[in-house]
Amino acid sequence: MSKKSRQKQRIWLFIAFAIVGYAASSYSPQQTEKQEPAPQKTAEQLFEQQQSNNQLEVTGEVIKLLTDDHVGKRHQRFLIKLETGLSLLIAHNIDLADRIETLKEGDTVTVYGEYEWNERGGVLHWTHHDPDNRHIAGWIKHQGKTYQ
Repeated sequence: MSKKSRQKQRIWLFIAFAIVGYAASSYSPQQTEKQEPAPQKTAEQLFEQQQSNNQLEVTGEVIKLLTDDHVGKRHQRFLIKLETGLSLLIAHNIDLADRIETLKEGDTVTVYGEYEWNERGGVLHWTHHDPDNRHIAGWIKHQGKTYQ
């Protein structure tokens, strides 16, 4: 091995040891503890603040069944009313998840998905798994069954 090669090797070793030493000195057991997630905003807060692209879980009563949307990806659509009076449109992708065949007005559902603001209350979509694992999986719970 030439003198120049040995010198390059020493420099790389020095850099590697410096990085390892820095990482070890900055280690703290508290960093390995699970951090508490930020408190989730309510549907009402998201609506009032006109915010979108937030994961949200809500429980509400089905107040209207709408026709399926067949433009692009197919979606089962229905309106729910929360205890606070806020109404949300649920857009459930039935190309990726099972359609809720037994759903009827008056039923209670719990929905987890992505909230999008609109002046009527908002829309919850992404109520299904993501086959590409690029988005948080959502779901709908109805009569003891989870649809995702």
